[in-house]
Amino acid sequence: MLLQVKGLTKYFGGLAALKNVDFEVDRGKLVGIIGPNGSGKTTIFNCITGFYNPTSGKIIFDGRDITGLPPYKICRLVFARTFQIPKPFPDLTVLENVMAGAIGIGESIPKAREKAEEILKFLGIEKLAYEPAKKMNVCNRKLLELARALATCPKLLLLDEVAAGLNPSELDSLIERIRKIWKEGVTIIMVEHVMKTVMTLSEWIIVLHHGEKIAEGTPEMVTEDQKVIEAYLGRKMV
Repeated sequence: MLLQVKGLTKYFGGLAALKNVDFEVDRGKLVGIIGPNGSGKTTIFNCITGFYNPTSGKIIFDGRDITGLPPYKICRLVFARTFQIPKPFPDLTVLENVMAGAIGIGESIPKAREKAEEILKFLGIEKLAYEPAKKMNVCNRKLLELARALATCPKLLLLDEVAAGLNPSELDSLIERIRKIWKEGVTIIMVEHVMKTVMTLSEWIIVLHHGEKIAEGTPEMVTEDQKVIEAYLGRKMV
């Protein structure tokens, strides 16, 4: 078991963003988290990665209780995430941005450069290496965000709405890249609204509503669950 979330609860004042959420992620799995806006999806990521301290509950990563650890310590546990809105260093090149991820976990500059070049080639964007990040379109910014996360050599990668804003062709390409990362042995949890992405890739799906887990199972199971249909899907998915 790579990740265990036990009784995770997060209040903002009197508002419960998460209420007693439990789930587990086995090593090497690809898990999706879905639910309406405001259901607590990104709050889960923020608690797991140390941006928020949970009000109660525990987060166990690779056998270690990481509840309340700051983000930089969690990152050094080979644990990475992307954000809904990529925010690269705009005046650095694509290559330099990816190098920054590797340097952040203690790599030397020559080693960081070597690693960054390998990652850009792996993702098929090596031709962009010397372009300023501020010139990237939405799709390439998403790929740069992925590359920076991979530069930390994560065992666990959290993807937060990485497919948002992409056209169908870009989406298909992104799906293949995520599958390629997963096949390299990286455990992935993805928060996503684009159903094609989450249903195509996920082995297991967790469904949130009003901060509570209302269902979990295979894509086929959750799309047939009446609570999920009523709270989120609105209809059975064909």
